[in-house]
Amino acid sequence: MNDIQKLQNLLENELLPDLEVAIDELFEAIDKAKNASKEQKDELEELRDMRTECFAIVEEIKKDELPLEEATELLEELVELKTEDN
Repeated sequence: MNDIQKLQNLLENELLPDLEVAIDELFEAIDKAKNASKEQKDELEELRDMRTECFAIVEEIKKDELPLEEATELLEELVELKTEDN
């Protein structure tokens, strides 16, 4: 499995589902509070932006438009970020 496939697997099987859960949880918290704080709005916007970027990368991979070098760099960055979060 090359780094492009690893990146696609990481995005589709881990990061995107994690982002969806985080967005859903934030929506629930906002709904319970009946109002969103500026911090919550900012966090929601950031999560949505991240999700959009992840979808865009997956689309590039599916269209075979993502160079291996770029995929390797992205994979390393995402693995590092994921490791820091745990």
